[in-house]
Amino acid sequence: MPQDYIVKLLGDWSNGLGFGAVLLKLSLAFILAMITGIERATKRHAAGLRTFVLVSLVSTLASMCDEYIIERFGVQFSFVTAATVIGIAILSSNTILYSSKSQLKGVTTSVALWGISVISIFIGFGHYTIALCSFLIYIVSIAIFPNLETYFKMRSNHFEIHLELKGKNHLTEFIETIRRLGLKIDDIEINPAYANSGLAVYTMAMTIVSKELRECKTHDEIVNVLKELDYVNYIDVIL
Repeated sequence: MPQDYIVKLLGDWSNGLGFGAVLLKLSLAFILAMITGIERATKRHAAGLRTFVLVSLVSTLASMCDEYIIERFGVQFSFVTAATVIGIAILSSNTILYSSKSQLKGVTTSVALWGISVISIFIGFGHYTIALCSFLIYIVSIAIFPNLETYFKMRSNHFEIHLELKGKNHLTEFIETIRRLGLKIDDIEINPAYANSGLAVYTMAMTIVSKELRECKTHDEIVNVLKELDYVNYIDVIL
């Protein structure tokens, strides 16, 4: 494989398993993981700064371990790195959960953990250019894209709500009300987490069918109108 562009700029000391190269690899992995961990921690996600740093350092060490084994014994398969990737994939999948509002949480953090692991493996093998270019796109995706995604979601004719009614007997009345407003129910699920709360809690997928409603109302404005109904205990848009 051709020599990495950044290695060419820095010199041969930055590649391999010399003291300078190892220090550079571990430092770079630490810095990139720290940036990602801080971004996740500020948004109160399950995996924060320490988790991302540890995953990154373990992945970098695994790839350096494989580099040593390949050079020393001529092994043609990076089995330590492969085992690490599989282990971190299993670990990251455990950050995914369903909230009481039937929202799937932790998917982005799970993929982000796996992603920082792969980036760190490239660092460990001395492919700094690939690692840094990938990290740039990676951090933009998890830090900036959520706002862009929310922007488009809020302008869609389809949206989901978390709905808490003061009793099951109010469901029919609520459905009649939203139909009069120009909404259609695509799907409705009862939330069992609130079984003994005295509330009737649902997740509803809805479509705006009224032309006037499409042009004049946002999802939040529609929900604010529905909040005024006496039998609605709580309602919110699921993003």
